Parts: sequence; structure tokens; C-alpha cells
Amino acid sequence: MVVSQFEKLNTGALIPTLGFGTWQSKPGAVERAVEVALRNGYRHIDTATAYRNEKEVGTGIKASGVPREEIFLVTKLSNTSHKSPLEALESSLKALDTTYLDLWLMHWPAPMTSDGKADKSINWIDTWKAMEKVYKDHPNKVKAIGVSNVSVEFFEKLLKEATVIPAVNQLELHPGCVQEDLVKYCLDKGIVVTAYSPLGSSDSPLLTHPVVDKIATKHGATASNILISLQANKPGVTVLTKSVTPERIIANA
Repeated sequence: MVVSQFEKLNTGALIPTLGFGTWQSKPGAVERAVEVALRNGYRHIDTATAYRNEKEVGTGIKASGVPREEIFLVTKLSNTSHKSPLEALESSLKALDTTYLDLWLMHWPAPMTSDGKADKSINWIDTWKAMEKVYKDHPNKVKAIGVSNVSVEFFEKLLKEATVIPAVNQLELHPGCVQEDLVKYCLDKGIVVTAYSPLGSSDSPLLTHPVVDKIATKHGATASNILISLQANKPGVTVLTKSVTPERIIANA
């Protein structure tokens, strides 16, 4: 199976529309899940330092046998690393066992201390400026930078000072969380949106919703297929699927 639909970033690079997410995927399972995804056509892999599985994701990438240059790899700066983005990047590259990222995101515009409290000593916009510097100074290590969980209000503040427009904003998107105004804002600014949790939360009622079930039955598809396709077929939007079950990984595509 080959998954070949793409969106173009404001850098000119292509990001595969279908991505494989690894949030809540535990070490021991995530390696195999990433390997299965890549062996079955996925070429966009998403993780984060906060997920605590970057090393295992890297192992799965290696085990797949898919050349690194064919994979669009994404990870995220954690809330506790806003004071040291370059060091955080180096740590992620080492854990993933790769020399570069295709996309590096600020996970949340919310600097935090190591004990989980808000870190008021740093402004998240200054963190973005530091990420811009890393991006400009180390183009061989970071191909694009972006954000996650950033609202219109926060974007207005960011874009007043940014010298690099984020390539992506990663958001929770599904029929119970449509965020239409934010999606439109991003697309108007040339920022690609990546939809996470397209099925809703764990044990989501969307999977048994009568409207979703009716559409799935009509098209001989699963509820998951319908909910993933809802995002994947929006212009300017990419979508992350997630599972550690090989059959579901393949079916979701």
C-alpha cells in the first residue's frame, strides 16, 4: 500500500496528509507500531519529547527498513524545555537516532517548570524566537518549525513578532471539536493544520454515533475510516491516526 496524498508547507516541502501518531503509545508497543505503519505505506511519523517514546520511535523507524529520506518525521519541544530549545533539539535527535527533523513543533505555548508549574520567567514568544534562531542557524537539523495547540488570540500575538511564519499548527479536530475559525485562520495565513485525535477521545462516542455509523455502512467502511477521512479530505489539513494494533494501523489507512 502506498499513501501518496500531500499538503505543501510554506517552506515548499511536502507533508504527507496521512500521519501516524504515537501519543500514549508505550515503549514496547510503539516500536512495532511504527515499524508496521511504515511497512504499510505511512510516511509521516509524529512523536514528542513529552510522550517519552522518542527512542522507541527511532527504533521502529530503523526496523522498518524505510530510508530516512522517505519519512517525514515530527517531534515537539516540551513545555519544560522553553529555556533551552537547542539542547532539547539535540536530545530529541539523539533519542530518535536521526540527524534532522522534517518538522519541529512547540508542543504548547505554555512554559513550565520541571515540577509542572507555569514558568513565568519566560515568554513563549521568546521561545518561538529561539526556535527561529535554531531553524536559521541549523538548517541541516531542522527543515521546518511550527506550533501546536495555538489559538487565534495567541497567533495574533505571535505573528506580530515572528520572522518565521509557523509551517504547521497541530490541533485537536473531530466532529466534537471542529475549531472552524482557527482552521480558517491558519489556512488564510498559509499554515497547514494537522488534526490530532480525529476519532475523539479514548473510547469516543463518535465511533458509535448513528450518523457516523450510517455513513460508514453506506460506504462499506469503518467508523474510524470515516472520521479520519473527514479531516484528510479538507484542503490544507493533515491527520494523525493512532493505534498499536497492526490490523487497525493498516485499516486506518
